[in-house]
Amino acid sequence: MRIIGGALRGLRLNPPKNLPVRPTTDLAKEALFNILQNKIAFENIRVLDLFSGTGNISMEFASRGAEIVVSVDRSIQCVNYLKDTARQHKLNNIKTYKDDVFKYLQLETEQFDLVFADPPYDLNRIPEIPGIIFDKNLLLPDGLLIVEHQSLQNLSKHPLFIEQREYGHSSFSFFGTGNQNPQ
Repeated sequence: MRIIGGALRGLRLNPPKNLPVRPTTDLAKEALFNILQNKIAFENIRVLDLFSGTGNISMEFASRGAEIVVSVDRSIQCVNYLKDTARQHKLNNIKTYKDDVFKYLQLETEQFDLVFADPPYDLNRIPEIPGIIFDKNLLLPDGLLIVEHQSLQNLSKHPLFIEQREYGHSSFSFFGTGNQNPQ
């Protein structure tokens, strides 16, 4: 795992082997950030990273100049790893929370430019995520929600679905209210 862009470009992340995670592959992450690079300016955006795991995605956004990255995971080991890594690399724009994502979302009232969710693939509540994000109005106008999931899963029935991009067994589904058509 490595940071592919921004101030920490090339930094290798070596999380402990015992973390309960399935990190986004470098290939899929690179493809995702290539799409986003043509769509958004990373500087000064507000990002919510749900099921943040190792913090791979949070670190990428922080490295690229996000104003704030809020990272939520239920594993204290993951939260502590991300907190320590962010501190070590002086990424003061990452805020970590140990919480069940669905409980956290019920209490969150801030709005974000981008919400990224990478839930465990076997989680049966994945299709609920877009509904919760939009019902709680957690995206700023023209904000973007990205859900990573198994390629076999289809989230296109949600009315604010934009597109699904497939990278092997993983896919990213994009949702939004504005003109965020991924290129």
